[in-house]
Amino acid sequence: MREFIVEADGGSRGNPGPAGYGAVVSDAATGETLRETAEYIGVATNNVAEYRGLLAGLRAAHALDPEATVHVRMDSKLVVEQMSGRWKIKHPDMKPLAAQAARVFPPGRVTYEWMPRAQNKHADRLANEAMDAGARGEQWSEAESTAEPDAAAGAGAGTSSSSRAAAEVAEVPGPAEDAARADTRAAQTVAAPGWAPADMGAPATFVLLRHGETPLTPQKRFSGSGGTDPSLSDVGRDQAERAAAMLARRGTIQAVVSSPLARTRETAGIVAARLGLDVGIDDGLRETDFGAWEGLTFAEVRERHPDDLNAWLASPDAEPTGGGESFAATATRLAATRDKLVAAHAGRTVLLVTHVTPIKTLVRLALGAPPESLFRMELSAASLSVVAYYADGNASVRLLNDTSHLR
Repeated sequence: MREFIVEADGGSRGNPGPAGYGAVVSDAATGETLRETAEYIGVATNNVAEYRGLLAGLRAAHALDPEATVHVRMDSKLVVEQMSGRWKIKHPDMKPLAAQAARVFPPGRVTYEWMPRAQNKHADRLANEAMDAGARGEQWSEAESTAEPDAAAGAGAGTSSSSRAAAEVAEVPGPAEDAARADTRAAQTVAAPGWAPADMGAPATFVLLRHGETPLTPQKRFSGSGGTDPSLSDVGRDQAERAAAMLARRGTIQAVVSSPLARTRETAGIVAARLGLDVGIDDGLRETDFGAWEGLTFAEVRERHPDDLNAWLASPDAEPTGGGESFAATATRLAATRDKLVAAHAGRTVLLVTHVTPIKTLVRLALGAPPESLFRMELSAASLSVVAYYADGNASVRLLNDTSHLR
C-alpha cells in the first residue's frame, strides 16, 4: 500500500481578506513531489483557507491512489487537533469543511501531525503564489511553482501562516471576523499591547478597567464588596475621564459591563457616556468581601487579626475574619462569570469595569498561574489590562496594569 505525505497551508491577507491555499503531495518512501495544487479562493478567513488547503491536498492524494494511506502535516494546530478528534469543531464555517475532508479517505487511513511554520515552506509558497495570482486577476497555475521558493514566499510576506505572527492592529472586529474565532495559534503569537483580534480570528476580548481612586485607595485600605461602598474621589473621576478619552480614541469597545458597586458604576458611566454606550451590570464582577477587614489597612489587620491574616496569605481557601470571601470562592465566581460573558460576547471587544481581585483573578486563570500569583501583580487605580478568550478554551493575556493614559 502506498503512503503519501500531504503538506497544506492557507492564508488570508486581512483575515478576512483575499485568501488562498497551497498543498503538496509527496511519496513517503522517496520524498518525491507528486502533485502540487493551489487556489485563490476570494475573501475568506485564515481558518477557511487552511481547511480548503487540507481538503485539496487530500483530494489530490486520492486522485493519485484512492487505496493509499496519508500522513498530513500542517502548521495549523487548530486543524490538526480538530481533524485528529482531540478538539471539538464548534464553528459552523469549519464543520462542513472538516466533514468533507474526513470523507475523502476511509477512517483510519489518514493521520495528522503538527509541524512548525518554518518547515511548511513549500505549501506556504504555493498559498502565496495563489494569492498573488488572485491579486492580478489570474488563476494559479503549476508554472508559477517554478519560482524560487524564497522569492515566492517573500512576495506574500506577512500573509500566510508562515508569517502571520504579526503585530496586531487595534480595530473593531467586524461580522466577518466574528466568523473566524478559535485559531489557537493566537496563543503562540506575541501580541502587541492592545485589544484587537489577532490575525487568526476574533476572540471575546475583555478590556479590564479597574475603577478610579476612592478616598480609601491612597490609604491602601481593604475595600471590598462588604464595606461602605465608597464613591470615586475627585482624583478618581479625573482618572475615569482620562481612561474614557483614551478608549474613545481607540474606538474598539463594543459593550460596557460593570460591577454593581458604586465606584465601578461611576467609572463605567463616565466611560460609557464618552463612548455612547449603555452600562450593563453583572454581580459576578464585584470585589471580594473582606469581612471584618473592610476599611482597615494591612498593618491594622496584622495587629488585630494576625493568625487569620497569616492563614489568608498562606491558603486561597482561608476566609478573612468575620466570614469574608476566600480567594478560592472568588475564583469560582469569576470563572463562572467569565464563561457567561465569553458566551454572550463571542468575537466582541468588551470593557469590564471591576476591581483589583477580579482582574487579578481573571489574569491568573488565563495564565494558569497558582493562587499566590495574586500577591505578585501590581494593579493601579484606573489601570487597563486585557485578556482574549478563544472558542477552543485558550486565553491570551495581552496587557497588564497599563496606566499610560493617566500620565
